[in-house]
Amino acid sequence: IDTATLQILKTIPVGKRPRRLALAAGGAQLWVTNEKDASVSVISTATLAVTDTIVFAVDGLEAAGITPVGMVAAPDGRTVYVALGRANRVAFVDVASHRVRALVPVGKRAWALALDADGKRLFVAGGLSDDLTAIDTVDARPLKTIPVGRVPNAVLVGD
Repeated sequence: IDTATLQILKTIPVGKRPRRLALAAGGAQLWVTNEKDASVSVISTATLAVTDTIVFAVDGLEAAGITPVGMVAAPDGRTVYVALGRANRVAFVDVASHRVRALVPVGKRAWALALDADGKRLFVAGGLSDDLTAIDTVDARPLKTIPVGRVPNAVLVGD
């Protein structure tokens, strides 16, 4: 959509049930989570075309058990973090190669996530485990899981 004229420029087909968006590569790429395809579509903001599809795999799970929803790009632009929903993990995806560098375990039904200002801690809402997991993004490991109340589905970090 052209934000000045509010006209549709192009409709871009992506995977099944697109959920969230994130800009990556300095705004050159728009990433879209596809909840029902266990994937993320990568769109060139210059050509408005899908240039890649990143498909997630988790040992022991079928694709139907991997449901990407939330997503956030690191401040340094090198990594996009993707909450994999029912897979109970967060994928650390390298922006340059589009490859998964790490899968970090979190609470049940990882829906939403947010980074602190320097990008060293990632906070993930466990929608069905009623908790929030803090992750060290440098070492790609969970630091602590904190009970937060019923069905958290959003995260906001203030520094």
